[in-house]
Amino acid sequence: MSDGGTVTVAEVLALPVLAHGLPKILAGHDRLDRRVRWVHITEWEHPASALRGGELVLTTGVGFPTRLDEWAAELADIGAAAVVLELGRCYHEAPYELVAACRTRGMPLIVLRRGIKFVDVTQEVHAMILTGQVRTLRAAQRVHDTFTALSLRGAGADEVVRAAAAMTGSAVVLENLAHQALICAPGEGTVEDALNRWEERSRATPSPTGRTEVCGQEGWLVTAVEFRGQRWGRLAMLPGSTADQQFLVDHVMVLERAAIALTLARLTHDTRWEEQAQRDALLDVLEQRHLSWRDTRTKIAALGVSTHGRRLAVVLVRTAERDVVLDKLRARFEGGALVGDLGERGIGVLLTFREPGGWHPLAAEIAELAGTPVYVGAEVGDLTEVPRSAAEAEQVADAVPPEGRPAVRTLADIGLPELFYSLRDDPRVQAYAERQLAALLAHDQQHGTDLLTTLRHYLAAAGNKSIAARRSHLSRQALYQRLHIVEDILGADLESGDRRAQLHVAIAALDAQRIRKRS
Repeated sequence: MSDGGTVTVAEVLALPVLAHGLPKILAGHDRLDRRVRWVHITEWEHPASALRGGELVLTTGVGFPTRLDEWAAELADIGAAAVVLELGRCYHEAPYELVAACRTRGMPLIVLRRGIKFVDVTQEVHAMILTGQVRTLRAAQRVHDTFTALSLRGAGADEVVRAAAAMTGSAVVLENLAHQALICAPGEGTVEDALNRWEERSRATPSPTGRTEVCGQEGWLVTAVEFRGQRWGRLAMLPGSTADQQFLVDHVMVLERAAIALTLARLTHDTRWEEQAQRDALLDVLEQRHLSWRDTRTKIAALGVSTHGRRLAVVLVRTAERDVVLDKLRARFEGGALVGDLGERGIGVLLTFREPGGWHPLAAEIAELAGTPVYVGAEVGDLTEVPRSAAEAEQVADAVPPEGRPAVRTLADIGLPELFYSLRDDPRVQAYAERQLAALLAHDQQHGTDLLTTLRHYLAAAGNKSIAARRSHLSRQALYQRLHIVEDILGADLESGDRRAQLHVAIAALDAQRIRKRS
């Protein structure tokens, strides 16, 4: 992890003031990424006593001791970044003993084959370091201001995670202790790149022993997210596709500030992140709020719900006890289905199952848990077809009245009464029923009769008067008399099949409207 207030040995060697000295690397070729904290000029026999580690040591060799291996060992032990030896004043070439000792210790050794002013080196390098430190301070202030503003306006967890990704260009993922990826901001990559095989990769990435560390073989930058003093989950920043990418101090600041903002968001918002994540994923599918189905599949799998090779069906539950039912369904279908509050549409459950028809026992169990009938859409074989299943479930829910049985209702349960129940608010249907039955309804109201019921039994018996009389608990003669009165009031021939069909439709529409009024 690089420090924004320092520069590397390689960056120092690229400066014109050092390039003018014709530098040549004799040892530590693979250590040029070491951080240079400061520049120190020395001709002492034992320079380590004046060092703290991270220094670029400039020398002409005038004060070299007899044992150059010990001199190099002192600098290596104190953690000096590199040694730069200017040739010409004391040595015409680097002493073999010094070169060997630096190679053994992994200490970068650079010789300058042309003389330069060391003071120019210190001036330029220190200016670079100070500039980097100022930049780090400014970046820290920017990070602080950004996340403070998000917290003050009550931003949700998704906004916080997106802000962290936007500020770094890296993918940032919020996961819980069950290694479910609840929120993913892919940065400059894709959701699939970030979340593919998430649980497997996350479990292979240990948590940091300290506050924030680079962890695991993939090199994730990880920090803990706490809630009420307990570790709740982790916030992970994923490296880019470039193999040599390093996380900077800026990345650590962003991730840690984001974790604090998430804790504050959890304290100020009622909705639990797991619930919000499932609801968002469900809406992504039903409303196709995504860039690609591939990303959506990956996102759902990262929540612990696999759709690969499975059959799918949407179940809707409409109940006044929404919060209670939601808790029951989430507890029952943890990892096996997506459960979310869909607002006016009801509670949505995306079931996954292996065998055709596998939704039957699951839907029956949902109905038992909810204590109310449930509405099931078509069984489909791919995530792209789920919106059709949801639309069908909603059609059933709108068409079938909530009372009665069966407990699990599908499109097959929609007959003529259910069709008119779904169309009960259509003014054209209301007007049709009124035109057909207004005179009969008015007569019943004025005279205290119930001829509408007599007509309903007659039509339900398909014009069979014997059956209609038995269902009406009337004698055949009484039924005939009532039917003649109905014909006179409506001006209709009840022996006509077409006329009976028209009246049957009108009564079905009227009954649907009356069910609506009772509910």
